[in-house]
Amino acid sequence: MATELVRSPSYSDEKHDLEGKHEILTDEKIAEVAGAFFEDPNIDREHIEIDNDSPYPEVRSAVANTDDPDMPCTTIRAWTLGLIAAIIIPGLNQFFFFRYPSVNVGSLVAQLLFFPVGRFWAYAMPKRKIFGVQLNPGPFSVKEHVLVTIMATVGGSSAYATDIVAVQRVFYNEQFNFSYQWFLVLSTQMIGFSLGGVCKRFLVSPPSMIWPANLVYCALFNTLHSQEYTGVGSRGGISRERFFLYAFLGSFAWYFFPGYIFQALSYFSWVVWIRPQNATIAQLFGTQTGLGMGLLTFDWSQIAYIGSPLSTPWWAEANVMAGFILFFWIITPALYYTNTFYTGFLPISSRTSFDRFGNSYNVTRILTPQNTLDIEKYKAYSPLFLSATFAFSYGLSFAAITATIMHSILYFRKQIWVQARRSLNEQPDIHARLMSRYRQVPEWWYIIVFLCMFVFGILTIELWPTNFPVWAFVLSLIIAFVYTIPIGMIQAITNQQVGLNVITELIIGYALPGRPIAMMMFKTWGYIAMAQALQFTSDFKLGHYMKIPPRSMFWSQVVATVVSATVQLGVQAWMFTNIPNMCDDHQKDKFRCPSTKVFGTASIIWGVIGPANQFSKGQLFYPLTFFFLIGALGPVIPWLITRRYPNSFFKYINLPVIFTGTGLIPPATAVNYVPWGIVGFIFQYVVRRRHFAWWTKYNYVLSAALDAGVAVSAVFIFFVLQYPKNGKIGVGLQNWWGNSASFDNCDGDGCANLPIPDSGHFGPDTW
Repeated sequence: MATELVRSPSYSDEKHDLEGKHEILTDEKIAEVAGAFFEDPNIDREHIEIDNDSPYPEVRSAVANTDDPDMPCTTIRAWTLGLIAAIIIPGLNQFFFFRYPSVNVGSLVAQLLFFPVGRFWAYAMPKRKIFGVQLNPGPFSVKEHVLVTIMATVGGSSAYATDIVAVQRVFYNEQFNFSYQWFLVLSTQMIGFSLGGVCKRFLVSPPSMIWPANLVYCALFNTLHSQEYTGVGSRGGISRERFFLYAFLGSFAWYFFPGYIFQALSYFSWVVWIRPQNATIAQLFGTQTGLGMGLLTFDWSQIAYIGSPLSTPWWAEANVMAGFILFFWIITPALYYTNTFYTGFLPISSRTSFDRFGNSYNVTRILTPQNTLDIEKYKAYSPLFLSATFAFSYGLSFAAITATIMHSILYFRKQIWVQARRSLNEQPDIHARLMSRYRQVPEWWYIIVFLCMFVFGILTIELWPTNFPVWAFVLSLIIAFVYTIPIGMIQAITNQQVGLNVITELIIGYALPGRPIAMMMFKTWGYIAMAQALQFTSDFKLGHYMKIPPRSMFWSQVVATVVSATVQLGVQAWMFTNIPNMCDDHQKDKFRCPSTKVFGTASIIWGVIGPANQFSKGQLFYPLTFFFLIGALGPVIPWLITRRYPNSFFKYINLPVIFTGTGLIPPATAVNYVPWGIVGFIFQYVVRRRHFAWWTKYNYVLSAALDAGVAVSAVFIFFVLQYPKNGKIGVGLQNWWGNSASFDNCDGDGCANLPIPDSGHFGPDTW
């Protein structure tokens, strides 16, 4: 019988009990509970399908075990709002992608923003048909809401390949036409989609493929559409909708101060203001090229640059901050002040690369007319040098690869093996049985998408001078295909994804040295095809949990991906055409392209110069390769100690999180991490423990409201106060102390610890 979607009644009681005990679910605890489930002889898994709910308690707590197949889903309202969302959200995110600090309109924000919009449509739109289509199908349903949210976020983040286009323009003075850009971006995005569709039978349908991150969205969907509070206790107060409105307006209004009127509140380097030209103080307490030991910022866009601290579990935040303090407040200064890798001649933290004269590395001086490496010019010019934080971040990325694999083997080997084996033949749970009534998407649909996108890829690399051979394109796809299912299973079970970007850079750097464009393309197809496949698969699982018809999911994802990719390229082209000094380090409106510069520097390291000239034995950065070994051995230590002393502090240590948590440095700096950790401690630890009823009702709503308020305010400031009249509005305001104090000092100038020698250069004599 068709019934309304409802939340499992056990949710409140289970969460309340858990909070009352203040228990932290560490990886060891999860493995212990899961292992008990797998090994319990009293569980009849052969007949588990007789149960009317999921066998997993975390799924039961957030996902309804009922469905109404007659509920409106693919309506004119859902498609209209979805297309609007697929234009606005990706467009905004692409606009802010080139800005530092940026603002990201994420899934939770889109989910909350379009809920009142859908309800207003149901209230205001007349109930009549146009061309046989019902304009107002009734109340805004949860299925429509899910479809709109997926269309908003499936291509919401900046497409990885747009950085290739930007790097070609900024670093290599190449500007191919829009057809090249469109083929490239669409191919990299949609090949992952087709791969994710083929992998559905392994990663979506089996009940053991949980995808824990989706449970947050399922809980919020069901909470919003149940129209009643489902948290713990008897918490009263204003509604979530009104709380969101108040917080949104407050965030919108406040951002005018750090974002326009008083920008020193954003880069709050108060210690540096005392001694502006003291290099050591700037290196330790600066917020732009320093280590941010001043601790403070009053800009939410800075705090949430690496992700909202209100939506990240405290145990993960604690691990990230422990890694940050160890690596960037202890080890990095030691490397810097001992001049390891000649970093003492450079700013302690920078997202750019340098030559032996202390200037930004001029890659055009070592290129042939075909944008490949001219080894003679390279030998005559300079090796490449990196700041202390940048160089160390490569070592951490090496460690993260092996640490994630080793951690999963140690803590989840039994669960991964059992669930991977069961996923091929396990009995369907209630959600799979409910979804079986809908028409499935034939796999040949995905194959057709793949073939079309494969042709797009071939056209991209053959019609334009990319120096990227077809065999390398095929090899990159093979790497993505081979790793998608095993990495997907790890992510679906442990919520940890192993990135392939460094591995792909190493492979192509040795296979095709001296070809930066080819390197970027190989990395993008090899890494992002897998990442996109898992992103689409995660969305499939969300649709699976929320009972969205598979064919509706297919078409909404395809259309939204095409629309969002086109919008992002259009926004990017407009920005480079209309915003002066794009990607300059001192661009007045902060469009300094932090990610593009990191991407471009990586193209020089791995593509132009190549890993053989950087990381092989005898080369400058060879010691960093030992981080592969450190990552492999690191997780063994806390695992062994925890087995001997189960209640020791070491059970809370998660090495993959520690290694990967600081992975956004650069372009992120300490001003993004330290306040993030402080705010996370307040809300995710103090408030969550002492005021859990308030936290469970308002915490995620507050996070979404702050993100949305800053995003809308920043757009308003730029287009109303900064962009018109060539930026002449408020010129006097821009030049007062509050908008210059954080930039006119050693922190803004990137002062080095050591002066350039009298010879005019530093570094090795030969390279």
